[in-house]
Amino acid sequence: MSSPSLTLPPGWVSEWDPTNQRYMFIETATGRTQWEVPELNPELGDIPPSMSPPPSYLHHHTKRRQYAAGQTQAYYNTDGLSAGGTTYSAAATQPQPAQLFTPGLAAEGQFQQQQQQQQQMQSAQGGYFAPAGEPEYVNAPGFGQTQAPAVGALADQFSAMNVNGGQKRPQLFTINLLTAPPDPTDLHRPPPEICLPANACISPSPYANADSSYQRCTLNAIPVSNSILGKSKIPLALILTPYRSLKEGDPPVPLVTDTVIARCRRCRTYINPYVQFIDGGNRWRCCMCNMSNEVPQLFDWDQVRNQPGDRWARAELNHGVVEFVAPTEYMVRPPQPAVYVFLIDVSHSAVQSGMVATATRTLLENLDRIPNEDARTKVAIIAFDVSLYFFSMPPGITDSTMLVVSDIDDVFLPKPTDLLVNLAEARASLESLLGRLGDMFQDNHMIGSALGPALQAGFKLMAPIGGKIMVLSSSLPSLGAGALKNREDPKILGTSKESGLLQAASPFYKTFAIECSRAQVSVDMFLFGNSYQDLATLACLPHYTSGQTYFYPAFNASRTEDAIKFAHEFGEVLAMPIMLEAVMRVRASKNLRMSSFHGNFFVRSTDLLAMPAVPQDQSYAIEITIEDNITSPFVVFQTAVLHTTCYGERRIRVVTTAYSTTNSLSEVFASADQVAIATLLANKAVERSITHKLEDARDALFAKMVEILQAYKASMTTAGQGASAQLATSENMKMLPVLVLGLLKNVGIRQSAQIPPDLRAYAQALLTSLPSQLLIPYVYPNFYSLHNMPPECGTVGEQGVIMPPPLPLTSERLERHGLFLIEDGQTLFLWVGRDAVPQLITDVFNLPSYETLRGGKYTLPVLENNFSERVNAIIQKTREMRRGVYYPHLYVVKEDGEPPLRLWALSCLIQDRSDTLPSYQQYISQLRDKVNGSSY
Repeated sequence: MSSPSLTLPPGWVSEWDPTNQRYMFIETATGRTQWEVPELNPELGDIPPSMSPPPSYLHHHTKRRQYAAGQTQAYYNTDGLSAGGTTYSAAATQPQPAQLFTPGLAAEGQFQQQQQQQQQMQSAQGGYFAPAGEPEYVNAPGFGQTQAPAVGALADQFSAMNVNGGQKRPQLFTINLLTAPPDPTDLHRPPPEICLPANACISPSPYANADSSYQRCTLNAIPVSNSILGKSKIPLALILTPYRSLKEGDPPVPLVTDTVIARCRRCRTYINPYVQFIDGGNRWRCCMCNMSNEVPQLFDWDQVRNQPGDRWARAELNHGVVEFVAPTEYMVRPPQPAVYVFLIDVSHSAVQSGMVATATRTLLENLDRIPNEDARTKVAIIAFDVSLYFFSMPPGITDSTMLVVSDIDDVFLPKPTDLLVNLAEARASLESLLGRLGDMFQDNHMIGSALGPALQAGFKLMAPIGGKIMVLSSSLPSLGAGALKNREDPKILGTSKESGLLQAASPFYKTFAIECSRAQVSVDMFLFGNSYQDLATLACLPHYTSGQTYFYPAFNASRTEDAIKFAHEFGEVLAMPIMLEAVMRVRASKNLRMSSFHGNFFVRSTDLLAMPAVPQDQSYAIEITIEDNITSPFVVFQTAVLHTTCYGERRIRVVTTAYSTTNSLSEVFASADQVAIATLLANKAVERSITHKLEDARDALFAKMVEILQAYKASMTTAGQGASAQLATSENMKMLPVLVLGLLKNVGIRQSAQIPPDLRAYAQALLTSLPSQLLIPYVYPNFYSLHNMPPECGTVGEQGVIMPPPLPLTSERLERHGLFLIEDGQTLFLWVGRDAVPQLITDVFNLPSYETLRGGKYTLPVLENNFSERVNAIIQKTREMRRGVYYPHLYVVKEDGEPPLRLWALSCLIQDRSDTLPSYQQYISQLRDKVNGSSY
């Protein structure tokens, strides 16, 4: 039986050996055979054992590893078996007539057909001998090169696969933006493939490079010099989400529990799949600085089974994302318990809006979801209006005592104990308090907010330990430290002075945030504004303490939709596993330097980022400078985050990605990751709008787009200089112009005199903290036609609920009889055409006609008809498919309904002209005129 899944080199055939239950590979010219061992390495993925043979990249290699004297016995017993049970056949002791090839790993872990062919060839070729002059140690099972008679035959195959010198190269395809309208499906494609040189990686694992959802670069081929990078005009930066949440089906991050951590003595890089083993495997060469380091003695020992272990099975040599349990030398102090202090505004407006009742009920319902596996978690509740209200909750009793502190100028704790209590021990009194808190303040008529003093009190309570302060505030801080004044002035909206409203009005919050950062205290803000709250100033707290801001404008719990949204998001934040006492550092290969940092953290030293409590799914952008010419064929970026889990374990998460280097400008353009570039530009635009003006931020975005297109025209097209009927760019960057247009039209950046400062500041907080998966739809929303979607849409397929095909973001696609869904990850709009037939209205809304339908926030009924079930399934999938805690409101928008709601929904269709902002065609024409009219 011949293997249908393997493409063999010329001169080789495969036969199934039923006796040994494996494939036998035969060289027809000599009759020589070699074997392939069908044994899986469980570290490399959950592959069904029924596959026979398994994918070639999961095979152990059949070459004996050359360990130094004394180490060999740890790997081989007298039967020729390794400790892991792999058979090493005698056939592997003969030189093989093949030049082996290591394919580059796709950034999303997906292998193209050419890669599969290369891996299958590699598997079929068997062992490897190091030529004279090379290190005696084999760097990986099945990786290497040897000169032999069959090289020519394989070289012909490689040539047919567009492989140059054993390395695949990015291919550049030019398109004309004037004739290639945006295709929304392009944003769902993986980033350009990372084409690493042969032998770059010591592991054949598909997970050796970190998935792009953890770490991605604006360029997947790094220029060897700053001059080449400068010619492309594309910024070089990393986009990081080191703690992305895991959805169903996501592979878990491998955990190394033996506390054996190999690091470079010079640059402190963690061992990874891109190092080299030398000196018979006793030493390893760092992929960053080339320093030679000793391999720890216990690296090859299985501490669980107390026997020799297979180093090739170690997670850190097979995975780009790995987590280590840290030994004691990584701890400044013992791991602290998770601490949550809740500051709840109980002023008149907070009580009247229903915020207090909703918050306390949600907290009560989610007590079991707060991370507390080790039963060490501590909690405290402080209420505030013009005074501070502390609650003493002694363990073992059901009652709590309220202590009032009205002196807010010199904040003190009224009692040294029982204010911060163990969640498990004081559960009864905590439940009793949460059940009564709303009633205690239901007749409160106090107007005013001593938020600053409440923050100081919470800080004093938890400073010795650290943890998370969760602030729930409904009004502008007006008393004590950090008091603010209403500076909202409609006259300056849309003018050059508007950026002043986006800057902090008081230094108190930044100063306090830095104090919090030093004490390992993080702050989350939940803001419920019926009026101006100066979100730009309050957002300083989450910004510098690695927290997050959540905003609920005009919150009213009597509207079911408002209560459900807040309860869902607050509950998810409570249940989120957080990383405490974290510091993050990004290392890179020689001649690469991290130059500037964007995101929610405090830069403690030149490159050490302090993050007291890291939430999941928070994103960071780090710009990179090429300091000198790079001589290596590939470079490596490694992000390391040292943290304490909320379960009291000190860990290090290490995220490693390797990229090839290039001196070809065409390869630089072909490797550009438009999603990563847009994520960086969003961060830079927000920063510029605060330090300069909103207008400067918009101008800088447009100018950067013009620069990139001019560079492409000058270098990659025959038009070169002068006018042209084209606006050329590479196919992998065709969506970048429309993403930049989306940024220019985003609430956080766009030109308008109608955007309240709080809404703009909140949008900017999102632009600088959302991971790419959430940021891209926020900038370029999804638009679906529901009334005529294919019949399978809304039903469950292999990947879950099947979504309709996305439409271009233009109102030309709206039909007067149609039903459409527009969503940006934060808000859902269900657009109903004025000529919608009564049957559609009945099937979806259970109403007789369009006239009886009301617009606004809506909870869609689930009706007993196929179309209702499908529409509800699509809306539910939209709310759940992305990472993060957000639960978007659903608004029903009637075509002839309220103008503000219609305009808000239509503003998501960014390819249309709106107000003073151009349509996509006008914008592309402006870009063409600038690119062709300016000298480059």
